[in-house]
Parts: sequence; C-alpha cells; structure tokens
Amino acid sequence: MSANKYIIVVDYERCTFCGECELVCSLVTEGESNPAKSKIRIAKWESLGLAIPMVCRQCFKAPCAAVCPVKAIVEDPKYGYLKVNKSVCIGCGLCAMVCPFGAMKLSLEKRMAVKCDLCEGNAYCVKFCPTKAIEFMPVQKAFVEKELKAAERLQELLSKFAYPSAKEG
Repeated sequence: MSANKYIIVVDYERCTFCGECELVCSLVTEGESNPAKSKIRIAKWESLGLAIPMVCRQCFKAPCAAVCPVKAIVEDPKYGYLKVNKSVCIGCGLCAMVCPFGAMKLSLEKRMAVKCDLCEGNAYCVKFCPTKAIEFMPVQKAFVEKELKAAERLQELLSKFAYPSAKEG
C-alpha cells in the first residue's frame, strides 16, 4: 500500500443536495453533464433532510480488487488510489456486486467497470463543492481529523451531561 494514499472525505452535514459534484464529475470524466454517469452520487433522504455524497472509499482490503478475476483493479503509485486498468477489465461486474458502498459501477456503454479515480489527484468534485462537504486529503490526515472531531463531540456531551456544573464555574 502506498505511503501517499489519498481519499475523499465526506462531511454529510454540509451537503445541500446541490448536485454540483455529480455534474462536474460526469463532465470531467465522461464529457457530459449527466449525473447518471458520475462516479460520485448523492444518496438523498429528502424527508429527513439528509444527503450523503457516496464515493469510492479506497478500501485498504478492497473487495473489488480481491474479487477481480483478471486483477484489473490496481493501485496508483503516486496517490495510492485504486483504479480500473481499462485494457485488462473484462466487464464481468463482480467488483460492482461486492462493493459495500455501491461505488463500483458497470458501464454497459463501455463494457467495463468504472469507479472514482480521484481525477488522478485533482478531485474536481472537491474543487467545485460550494459548501466544502467533500475534501481530498491524505488518509492519515483524515483519520486524525476524525479523531479530533470525535473528541470534540465527546467533550460537548461530557460538559452537557456528566459535568453540567463545570460549565457554570
């Protein structure tokens, strides 16, 4: 595994359902603004006011790569992301079937698997997200930031419920 592994991190609380990430992804990768061809998609639960941009999680033990019979899913040496080697992929769709996040797709048009390749380190969905709900960062930084946010939430809960008098004094 590359020491430079990068991932896209999602803060669903900032997502406003705008769809800009889907449009720019399909425009950059497919040459047309068509959310159906985007490699990032927004899962929406409008009744709950919830939207979560869904994108490849770049798993360390990626089931898509493990199940590929021709080993067409390979790691990029510079950014550590997993990508589909188009000249090797046979379009069987096994990768899409095992992806626990629904991030792998089978393009019937291209007759091959497609997935986010982080725009080869340029992540346009991140650049165009107006609320910064999606970020591109080294995986280690993502883990540290997640730990810090969890610690902040824990501190808030403790000050609210466990030590309410500490707030007053």
